[in-house]
Amino acid sequence: MGATKPPKTSKRRKKRAKAPVSRLLQSDHSESKPQRKLIGVPDLRRFFYRNTEPVYFISATPFNLLGMDEWVRGLTFISAIDCFDGEHPNVFVPTEIEHEPWTSIEDINNYLLSHPEVIELIKKRGNGGKAVFLMFDEKTEELCKKLGLEVCFPTADLRNKIDDKVETTRIADRAGVQSVPNVLSKVESYQSLRELTTELGNDLVIQTAYGDSGHTTFFISNEADFEKHAAEITEAPEVKIMKRIRCRGAAIEACVTQNGTIVGPLMTELVGFKELTPYQGGWCGNEVFAGAFSVKMRNQARDSAMAFGDELGAMGYQGYFELDFLLDMDTDKVYLGECNPRITGASSMTNLAAFAHADAPLFLFHLLEWMGVKSKVNVERLNNRWADPESIDSWSQLVMKYTGDDVRNISTAPKSGLWELDEDGSIHHVRMQTHRRTVQHENRAFFLRISGEGDYLYNGADLGILVSPGRFMTDEFELTERAKKWTHGIQAQYQGSPVPAEETEEVKPEPGGFKLL
Repeated sequence: MGATKPPKTSKRRKKRAKAPVSRLLQSDHSESKPQRKLIGVPDLRRFFYRNTEPVYFISATPFNLLGMDEWVRGLTFISAIDCFDGEHPNVFVPTEIEHEPWTSIEDINNYLLSHPEVIELIKKRGNGGKAVFLMFDEKTEELCKKLGLEVCFPTADLRNKIDDKVETTRIADRAGVQSVPNVLSKVESYQSLRELTTELGNDLVIQTAYGDSGHTTFFISNEADFEKHAAEITEAPEVKIMKRIRCRGAAIEACVTQNGTIVGPLMTELVGFKELTPYQGGWCGNEVFAGAFSVKMRNQARDSAMAFGDELGAMGYQGYFELDFLLDMDTDKVYLGECNPRITGASSMTNLAAFAHADAPLFLFHLLEWMGVKSKVNVERLNNRWADPESIDSWSQLVMKYTGDDVRNISTAPKSGLWELDEDGSIHHVRMQTHRRTVQHENRAFFLRISGEGDYLYNGADLGILVSPGRFMTDEFELTERAKKWTHGIQAQYQGSPVPAEETEEVKPEPGGFKLL
């Protein structure tokens, strides 16, 4: 979900403030893990409140797991970007050192794990520890092994297999989960495409195995459409070719546990809004609210997530995953879109919701799978409780990218924290805050800044994420006026000087870089 590429240069001109290593050290690791089985949610909560084993979320930003340090004692965010200007008590941002240009989130994580200040932090906190990532590869696994860290996710090899959109379709078939009518095949030419899809109609959607939906999903109605993307399509060893349907996007997060698959609520997805993203089909936010879809659709999605999770479990997968669904507006059918075998850009929505506070965030169930402790939780009862509309409070998030075609060096950027929308449509910063916890009204929102002073604005650059109570879309799936005011207000906070044309190639990335969030 969400994909842009930081500048090809490593020039973060301004040194970002960072938390001192000493502030983040945890002195007491002596308490042994309980050997008895954890029974029910209260035991689970108490276990993590008393946890003494270091847990690290290592990523470009702390966005995906914001607020989880309030649930898991000893959780530290190790980040490449200082979204909080050194004011978050549990975020550690090492001083930037020379490095090769980052071409993936895995590159960022491997840079962090190789950084002397990060190594010092981990060693001083004692032997062992758990590492959680948004994305990682075999090199990440090797670096963690050297530092004595356990990666709290299935292997990179298994995750890559599941992340393949073609393989996802096959997993869904085995699980009995419906996908949009499709063909999985190699495509040699436009003629061969048409020969393969005689039963799918004239309007098609083609997806390559990997990549963000905003950049690797192609809408084909004629040969001219095909020729625009012919290289990407024909170079792929296999693609997924789908019938084009009139649909809405939805997402659901779940977790494969020793007790079964636990499923969160169905969220709507904001996709392709030109105010928020330059990418057609690009993810740019989510909504959680009880009346998003019919009861029938919500139940279909939940049943599909449980069946898919059970199939993942049979493959040896444990823990967190997210499913994107396509809801056919003409037939009310719920089709599987793709699987993200990881924490995602919607995870903060799931883990900070009312049902999570009533029981425990989904992330805690994920982390427990790697803590060496047996547990007994009534998953059926938990899933029914989380599906109850009374358990679902209404929240929305906007994921904002720069949509201009120019390149600018940022001189002024909005601070992370609590913001307020004024009656005249302008916004102002109220105070620093680490996540949405103190946002109570729809005229206030939490903003997490991604691009800051000294960074560059370019087409597709991540500006930040804004979260507020209530809805940011109408029943017709258009942006509300409130959402537009917030978007314009945040964008207006960014000021910068133009970069001369001869220098733009040094900082302007190729379209469709990589998942940062």
